[in-house]
Amino acid sequence: MVALPEDRETMEERLVEEILRLKEERDAVIFAHNYQVPAVQDVADLVGDSLELARAATAYDADVIIFCGVDFMAQTAAILSPEKRVVLPAGDACCPMAAMVTAGEVRVLKERFPDAAVVCYVNTSAEVKAESDICCTSANAVKVVESLEEERILFVPDRNLARYVARFTTKEVMPWDGFCYVHDRFTPENVQDARRLHPEAEVLVHPECRPEVIDLADYVQSTSGMVRHACASTARSFIIGTETGIIHQMRKKCPDKKFFPLSERAVCINMKKTDLEKVRNSLVTLEPRVTVPADVADRARTAIERMLAVK
Repeated sequence: MVALPEDRETMEERLVEEILRLKEERDAVIFAHNYQVPAVQDVADLVGDSLELARAATAYDADVIIFCGVDFMAQTAAILSPEKRVVLPAGDACCPMAAMVTAGEVRVLKERFPDAAVVCYVNTSAEVKAESDICCTSANAVKVVESLEEERILFVPDRNLARYVARFTTKEVMPWDGFCYVHDRFTPENVQDARRLHPEAEVLVHPECRPEVIDLADYVQSTSGMVRHACASTARSFIIGTETGIIHQMRKKCPDKKFFPLSERAVCINMKKTDLEKVRNSLVTLEPRVTVPADVADRARTAIERMLAVK
């Protein structure tokens, strides 16, 4: 008798069982960004945005961090917890925006504007963080800029987040010309079309969106900020202007509410490279391991810790 192949649901169940067993054996914790595929989010110990996951890197007592996200996130965890083994299940999962600025370019900026502070978005390489005065995330960027003594701010790499921050400070914010291809694709027409389809819905967008999209939104939030807002709001439906993966968390936490993506095309290919099989394999081999050279890590850690100290 020929054995039939397992159906997808059974295969996922077996992988989840293996992951949970291996996690205990390896003394591992699994972090997943809000943009990960639903199955990976569901097996994680913590799902969150960049700020939440950065804080958690030092808070969890585990030997191994399995980081389901992209490269700069795993680097940040490795910088903050050098005694832990940080593993990125999808070793080729990168952030195109992070690659839009280099450490050499930041050094040139610092020479050209010696009176300015360098604020780097956490979506940057460890080498860029090492050249920066302080890091920020989309959740705390305004507070970070306001915490600095300098009146001129070199903001890398996201031009849209820089322009958003500039709305809330009297400081001169000089943006680098980088962008997130997912958020930068949203248009005013997307918002107008979505409002026509769902006139009762609140429009929530990410600060990485273009200014003209932000102007049409009801609220501007980081990814986890969107989740918290949706849970607390009296509204019953929401149009979500960020990567579509976040909607899984929203539906889990607010099953009685409705969520619609601002665009079905808002998908980060790199965030979707991680699946349950890669998570299982990373727990078996503890590879691909993410490490940061000590001299780079020490300088980058200063910028990250300055960010984490901002209340």
